[in-house]
Amino acid sequence: MKYSYKQLAKMIDHSLLHPTMTDKELIEGCKTAIDYDVAAVCIKPYFVKETAKILKGSGVAVCSVIGFPHGNSTTEIKVLETRKACEDGATEIDMVVNAGKALGEDWDYVKHEIQAINEECKKNGAILKVIFENDFLPEDKFKIRLCEICSDLGVAFIKTSTGYGFVKGSDGKYSYAGATEKDLKLMRKYAGSEVQIKAAGGIRNLDGLIKVMDLGCTRLGASATIAILEEAKKRLGMAPGNSSDTPSNSGY
Repeated sequence: MKYSYKQLAKMIDHSLLHPTMTDKELIEGCKTAIDYDVAAVCIKPYFVKETAKILKGSGVAVCSVIGFPHGNSTTEIKVLETRKACEDGATEIDMVVNAGKALGEDWDYVKHEIQAINEECKKNGAILKVIFENDFLPEDKFKIRLCEICSDLGVAFIKTSTGYGFVKGSDGKYSYAGATEKDLKLMRKYAGSEVQIKAAGGIRNLDGLIKVMDLGCTRLGASATIAILEEAKKRLGMAPGNSSDTPSNSGY
């Protein structure tokens, strides 16, 4: 395989955001992130301080979400959320854009909001990932304009989805596409070269991770971290539970 274990693991933001997750599950999830040596834990805002304590010295970053999942808080509240998350120990912030404002093409509002949050991140030594929620944006022109705005403002990352942006279909059922190949190619094409891309939503296996890496992504938001990285170890000839790049002699 062309990627090392470390390259694969450090692509992953281990997602612990489902609304039903208990504190016990969040603690276990943080320990999983340490065991697999991923890039970051993406955690609910109220649990940032505890997460920072658990991850201290591990090499796994603390990421919190802002305006999650629908992006409809006021700009002032989003900035306050960002400041609080950073004070509690977050060094990465995933913020959801106001989709209604984007669809209404109120680009001054959208730009001002992203700028305010990005500046708050920089004040606190954190990086910003801007979540477009592509399932809510039916035309490419909205995604392209967001790419341009984020590039102009110099945000660290742009991100496809929250994983919770469900759209009602003609059959009345809700679903989402998440990180599609079409959208990832579009985002890489229209974002500045210095802006990194995070894929999120619907990628649950190693082949999916490799595919988004090949498309130019440098992060993946995933809840299926264990399944993805255990498959990576298998293909690399590593023992289960071993997060080094050294092949085992176990016969895998």
